Amino acid sequence: MTIFSKIVRGEIPSYKCAENDEFYAFLDINPVTKGHTLVVPKREVDYFFDLTDEELGRIMVFCKQVAAAIEKVFPCKKVGVTVMGLDVNHAHVHLAPLQSEIDMDFGKKKLSLEPEEMQAIAEKILAAFQEA
Repeated sequence: MTIFSKIVRGEIPSYKCAENDEFYAFLDINPVTKGHTLVVPKREVDYFFDLTDEELGRIMVFCKQVAAAIEKVFPCKKVGVTVMGLDVNHAHVHLAPLQSEIDMDFGKKKLSLEPEEMQAIAEKILAAFQEA
């Protein structure tokens, strides 16, 4: 079982930003920007392209909804989308508010935010997601 599966099951705490029957979105604890959110399928799948075609479509629609919520909380030029999947063997999508392309540089030093700030960010994104 992956760390993301444990997060989805509530066995490990997370900063939840959105959820439906199939997918779960939560703040990245090592964000590249404030609002950097991970979207994972609840079904444990290692490789993003091992999702079924139907799941791929649905996860991207869910990501679009989460991105709209992120934009409401963090005015930005765009919300960047990245799929890498090398660090955790559970398919996931990175969504991050961008002012420039350098904001999505995963090689740069990550932000270190206090738990209270992370919780406040997650609550704002979740509220924006639920309003839609």
